[in-house]
Amino acid sequence: MSETTEQVQPKRSKRSNIPVIIGVLLLGIFIGTRSGDVAAWLGGQDGTLNTKGVDAIYRDLQKRYDGTIDKTKLEDGMKKGLVAGLGDEYTEYMTAEEAQEFDDQLNGSIGGGIGAEIGRRNNQPTIVRVLDNLPAKRAGLLAGDTIVAVNNDSTVGTQVDEVVKKIRGEAGTTVEIKVVRGENHEEKVFQVTREEITSPSVSSKVENGIGIMTISRFDGKTGGLARKAAHDFAEQGVQKVVVDLRGNGGGEVQAAQQVLGIWLGAGQTVITERKGDKVVDTIKSEGSALLGDKKTVVLMDDRSASASEIVAGALKDYDKATLVGTKTFGKGSVQQLFPLEGGAQLKVTIAKWYTPKGKNINKEGIKPDKEVQLTADDANAGRDPQLDAAKVQ
Repeated sequence: MSETTEQVQPKRSKRSNIPVIIGVLLLGIFIGTRSGDVAAWLGGQDGTLNTKGVDAIYRDLQKRYDGTIDKTKLEDGMKKGLVAGLGDEYTEYMTAEEAQEFDDQLNGSIGGGIGAEIGRRNNQPTIVRVLDNLPAKRAGLLAGDTIVAVNNDSTVGTQVDEVVKKIRGEAGTTVEIKVVRGENHEEKVFQVTREEITSPSVSSKVENGIGIMTISRFDGKTGGLARKAAHDFAEQGVQKVVVDLRGNGGGEVQAAQQVLGIWLGAGQTVITERKGDKVVDTIKSEGSALLGDKKTVVLMDDRSASASEIVAGALKDYDKATLVGTKTFGKGSVQQLFPLEGGAQLKVTIAKWYTPKGKNINKEGIKPDKEVQLTADDANAGRDPQLDAAKVQ
C-alpha cells in the first residue's frame, strides 16, 4: 500500500496505512470485482449498501437499451460512481489504464509526446511551458498559446487531460496542433513530430555563483538527484541556492523527506498526519544537511502542490528559506493507494497533513514572502521575473 499527497507516497515503515501524486509498488489488500457482486467489492456481503437498485437498473438496461452493453465499462462506471459519491476530489477509482498513466506521470515516462506542459487558462487548454530541445519548442509553439484543435478536432470545452491524450501518440508520428496566439488572436497551425519523452525529476545549474535546482516532481529518484546537485553546488562554492518548485504537482513523500534533509539534516519533523485531532504519524527528514548553511530561496506558484508544499512549508517553518512567487495550490490531505484486481487502483483520502508548526494548508495554500507574477508575455519574451527576484533575495 502507498500514500500520496497528490500525485503517491513511498513505502515507509510497516504501518498499515505524501501526500501526492504516483506509482510505487503497492502491497496490500486485493478487492474482488466479480460482476454482480458489489457488496463483495466493498469488503463484505453483510448488506452494508443496498445494491438492489443497481441490479434493477442493469436488468432494465438489458431489456431496453438499443445498443451493445459492455459489462466491463458498466462495472468500471459503477465503481467510479460509488467512490465519487463521497464528494472527495482526491478519492477515486482508477481503471488499469488510468492507474498506468498515473504511474507513468509520476516517473516521468509519458511515451511519445511533444515536450510541452499544458494547463487551463481562461477555461481553455493552454500551453504553459515548452521544454528545451524538444519537438514543441523546435516547431515554434510558445507558452501562452491557446490550443483550439488537435488533428482538426476542436478542443473548445475539452478537459486538459483529454487534450493531452490527443497530443500524445507513438514516437515518430506527427500531430497537428492549431493554436490562437496573442491579443490579436492570430491562428497558427503546427505539425509536430512526437518523440519519446522521459524527463528527470531534478535538473541543476550554477549561474554567477547561484545554484539553481529545479524539481519537476517527487519520485523515487528525486532524493538522490537532488543530493547529487547539492554536492555539485558545495564543490563549486555557491553562496546561494534557488529551489524551483513551480509547476510541481507533488509525488512521493519519501522524496520530500530526502530533499528536506539537504537543508534540515536527519530527524527533523517534516509533517504530521492527523485524523481529526489525533496524530497518526510523524514524518521526519532524512540525510545530512549539505546546504543547511546556504541562503536559500524557494520559487513556487499556484501549480506547486502536495509534496512541493511539504518542502516549501517545512523550509519556511524552520526559517531555512525565503519563498518567492505566488500562492501554492493548497492540498493538505493524504491519500493511500490500494491495488485492485486487473491492475486497477483505489486512491483513498486517509488523513490531513500539517506543517512542522501545525498548519494545514488545504484549499489555502502557502503564501510567498515576496509575491512576484510571471505572465505569458514574460515567458514568450524569455523573461523570468520570479527567478530574477529569487536571485536578489
